[in-house]
Amino acid sequence: MLKNLWLYRGFITGSVRREFQLKYRNSILGAAWTVIQPLSMIIVYTVIFSQIMQAKLPGIENVFGYSIYLCAGIITWGLFAEIVNRSQTVFIENGNLLKKLSFPRLCLPVILTFNALLNFLIIFALFLIFLIVTGSFQGWVMLAIVPVLILQVMFAVGLGMVIGVLNVFFRDVGQLFSVILQFWFWLTPIIYPIDILPATIQPLMQYNPMYPIMAAHQTVMVHGVLPDWPTLLPILILAAMLCIWGLRLFRKHSGDMVDEL
Repeated sequence: MLKNLWLYRGFITGSVRREFQLKYRNSILGAAWTVIQPLSMIIVYTVIFSQIMQAKLPGIENVFGYSIYLCAGIITWGLFAEIVNRSQTVFIENGNLLKKLSFPRLCLPVILTFNALLNFLIIFALFLIFLIVTGSFQGWVMLAIVPVLILQVMFAVGLGMVIGVLNVFFRDVGQLFSVILQFWFWLTPIIYPIDILPATIQPLMQYNPMYPIMAAHQTVMVHGVLPDWPTLLPILILAAMLCIWGLRLFRKHSGDMVDEL
């Protein structure tokens, strides 16, 4: 499958470029919206929480501490949510393409993942500029975000592949997971620090696979400290299992999916 993906690399890169261009084709400002939208989000969070509400994190003297904590969580969660949300309908939305053209169907999840990463990189680059301008950039420790992001994308792709294949045959799966994803966001300490939760509930967060990933991002960007790597090991195992399961489901039912669509 990897060999086929490499052979169709031109198709993949062309599709990523075409989707990015189509997104802003009929707008006056065009691709400038990719900068305006995330920049406005960062400004709003900064002004509201650091200046108006003067929200602060315990033990953090930086006036922008909570804004950085919030942006770090929301931006990285957005990457996860975009991959999973789009994966659950990727085969359904491209049903006509699957019927008319002969190409490795695995290209579709790869294309949407690259598009999500492209959107994320634009937003994250602006966020890094904000950190540098405000004097909140944490230096070389920020490189620790790279393996955490790889793990996060791996987990999102594996989960998305499983849900995407199942959703072709059982449409309730996608509807149900959309609801679950909303609860999942609020049950993950992204808007709030885990310290404000009751002591009896905090240990339950170890069963939330996104909590160690979000905590790793926020630890690096807010505190300038390396993540607690052992806490990410169970997520790595889970992500690998989901990727294997997703690929097996895909290979077993790829032909049936075309008939179903």
